[in-house]
Amino acid sequence: MEKTNVMRLLDQKKVAYTPYDYSQSGTTVGTEVAAILKQPPERVFKTLVTVGGKTKKNFVFVIPVAEELDLKKAAAAVGEKSIEMIKQKELLPLTGYVHGGCSPIGMKKQFQTVVHETAASYETIFFSAGKIGYQVELAPAGLEKLIRFGYADLIV
Repeated sequence: MEKTNVMRLLDQKKVAYTPYDYSQSGTTVGTEVAAILKQPPERVFKTLVTVGGKTKKNFVFVIPVAEELDLKKAAAAVGEKSIEMIKQKELLPLTGYVHGGCSPIGMKKQFQTVVHETAASYETIFFSAGKIGYQVELAPAGLEKLIRFGYADLIV
C-alpha cells in the first residue's frame, strides 16, 4: 500500500493506526466509503474547511460523513459570528489537499480544528489519509498527538 503524508506523520509520532486503501473504488462519497470499509457512517468522518465571515480566518471541522455541518453551531464553536465553506478551488492552495482527500492531519498550516463530539465516544474513528482512496483508523487520543482540537456539537 502506498504511504501518504498523513501515514508518515502518524509513523513519526509513533501513533497506532490502521490504513485502508479503497482507491480501486474511485468514490469520494463519504457514505459509500463507510460502506466499503464496512463501518457505520457515524464512525467515518469528513474534513471540512471554512472561513470566518468578518475575520477571514480559516477553521477546520471534522464531522460524520452522512451529516451536514451546521454553520451556526460551527461559528459558535470557534467564537465567530458567521462562517462559510471555502470555495473548492481554494482548498488545495490553502491546505495542500484536494476535495475528497482532505485530512485534519498534515495541512500546510495548522488551523483551529473542532471535531464533532460523537468522535470522543468511539474507541477509533476513520478519516481521510490525505489522498483520495485512502483512510486511516485511529483512536481520537492518537489524533490529539498530532493536532490540537476541541469537541463540539457541529451537525444539523
